[in-house]
Amino acid sequence: MFSRTDKSPLAQWWWSIDKELLGALMLLMTCGMVLSFAASPPVAERLGLSQWHFVIRHALFCIPALGALLVASLLSPRQARFAALGTLLVSVVLLYATLRFGAEVKGARRWISIAGNTVQPSEFVKPAFAVLGAWLFSESMIHRNVPGRTIASLVMLAIVVGLLLQPDIGQTALVLATWAVLLFLSGISWFIIFALGGAAAALLVGAYMFFPHFARRIDTFLNPEGGGNTYQIDRALESLFEGGWFGRGPGESMAKKLIPDAHADYVFSAAAGEFGIVFCMALVTLIGFIVIRALLAAQRQQSLFARLAASTLAIQFAMQAGINLAVNLNLIPPKGMTLPFVSYGGTSMIAVGFGMGLMLALTRIKPEERMATGLPTYSSAVVAPAE
Repeated sequence: MFSRTDKSPLAQWWWSIDKELLGALMLLMTCGMVLSFAASPPVAERLGLSQWHFVIRHALFCIPALGALLVASLLSPRQARFAALGTLLVSVVLLYATLRFGAEVKGARRWISIAGNTVQPSEFVKPAFAVLGAWLFSESMIHRNVPGRTIASLVMLAIVVGLLLQPDIGQTALVLATWAVLLFLSGISWFIIFALGGAAAALLVGAYMFFPHFARRIDTFLNPEGGGNTYQIDRALESLFEGGWFGRGPGESMAKKLIPDAHADYVFSAAAGEFGIVFCMALVTLIGFIVIRALLAAQRQQSLFARLAASTLAIQFAMQAGINLAVNLNLIPPKGMTLPFVSYGGTSMIAVGFGMGLMLALTRIKPEERMATGLPTYSSAVVAPAE
């Protein structure tokens, strides 16, 4: 695509980016588009919309998501920090504005309308906090007099309070898990890890006691015969079993047509009914490849900040995917968590694109690595600016 003697910014980006990781992310996005064709038409018809309503919107969401991924991947580590800081500040402001101006849906305020488009600020909070938190933790580790861990913890608390007020237990758990990952990667003692585990268990008990909708989900999950609404998960499990190894074929799954959120949270179950367990295993393998590839690339970085940030973004991606898959398999109560790049949802897709773009930016090959591999070298001020 580019000559090795080409010193343009795009050529420098091309020769320094992890192409396998970029290709895997774009392949996952393509899988999401294909599954949108398979899962969303019945949902649109039930809602009285055009058959291709969600397919067209999913395709339109892919454009800014891909754009966010590519633009973010061009950033230097320093620029990535500033992008994360700006995104986090705006997202937290919108997070609290949602409590006042957001529309209430099923007892929760998670969405706010901006210029006629609904946005879920919590989706952008996650990748931004992962990068900014990694920078604060790395500064604390390098400079002992910098209270980076304390500042990151206060930022986390500000986010968690806003999420609990919505309330959004699923996103709260993911933000807390991201903070815990940063603590673990920064080398805290096992005593603190066990103490945090106990605190997490206490938080779950508190959520059960003070949030009725969360308690209902737990009760229904533990006692499905007790009268709770298990219609959606029952249909999702039927779709999983219906497809067998190779599926019934595009458009042939019957159970999929009855899943209310077949295009969104339960797209994995819909895929199983149409394309079978083999396809689903391949999809999980692709997600696993992305996570492992990113973690390995992160460990090659000399910058402590880049290692922490890229690793945290990869683990956060894995946790979000894992929660969605566990819900589809009825291993945990429903959480309303999307499958990254696969489930329908504009805010989620763009936010994941932004996060994965930052991950690609932080795992780009540095000049010294390029010399070792025989690749063309460029000025470190362009390819890998000093932090």
